[in-house]
Amino acid sequence: MSTYPTPGGAPVLSRGATGVSTCFGTFGELLQGRLPAPDEDFLVTLPVARWTMASYRVDTALPGLEVRPGHKGKARRMAAMVLAAAGAPASGVLTVESNLPEGKGMASSSADLVATARAVANAVGLELPPARLEELLRRIEPTDGVLYPGVVAFDHRRVRLRAVLGSLPTMTIVGLDEGGTVDTVAFNRLDKPFTAGDRREYARLLARLSTAVDRRDLAAVGAIATRSAEMNQALWPKRTLPEVLRVCEETGALGVVAAHSGTMLGVLLDTADPDYVERIAATVRACSRITPRVSLFRSLSFD
Repeated sequence: MSTYPTPGGAPVLSRGATGVSTCFGTFGELLQGRLPAPDEDFLVTLPVARWTMASYRVDTALPGLEVRPGHKGKARRMAAMVLAAAGAPASGVLTVESNLPEGKGMASSSADLVATARAVANAVGLELPPARLEELLRRIEPTDGVLYPGVVAFDHRRVRLRAVLGSLPTMTIVGLDEGGTVDTVAFNRLDKPFTAGDRREYARLLARLSTAVDRRDLAAVGAIATRSAEMNQALWPKRTLPEVLRVCEETGALGVVAAHSGTMLGVLLDTADPDYVERIAATVRACSRITPRVSLFRSLSFD
């Protein structure tokens, strides 16, 4: 990128200056719920090897922002906010490409926004540390914790980091899609039916999960994810969860993970398991008897 300061301090950008960035998605959440403190919602991320890529090209000949594809309205808003923060004109082309399905609970919207913000910032030379990015995201919608690498505990409604828990060994997720889509913003407006006892259990689960991630204990991680999926039935029930739990037990998998505000359930498998090949084949066969919408995902390790 080529820039030079104007007398007023705003940058003048060379036509064609380009910034590019990517952001991973998640397969639902290892844990999501509400803690004993009032309105203290949280989630714990499960990053997967699916990404959004965004690129922004400055074009001062354009009368405004051009966004491709055109329906990415939230990405357009984020790009405009970053440009305004940089004192740069909103004249350029933003392109967003993703292999994350929308409305399924895989952080597609969050990944779009994070990749967009960083791509535009790269193009115009704006420093965008995590706290500043959180502030921008907060102005748009509840957001997943995908701006941080690794497994993190995140307050998605207030859009702020609670803790970086660490990294886990790679897992395969046999994912089942129950169909349809979920609007995350509408989901986060729902009243939470969790009792005081539920909130205390969520606090215990979060403490246990923090220890499990630190110890790289996939069996404990799977058990906690399963319990979170079961507790979420009171808020956003998955009709196939009982069948998926049976598959998990029959195949000796680690556990079941849910897209708490989406349409996906997944069976977690340890890729280092000596019986991995047999387990994954049996799990795919069993899940395909529940629904034809079965896909494989790979979790990300940040070691």
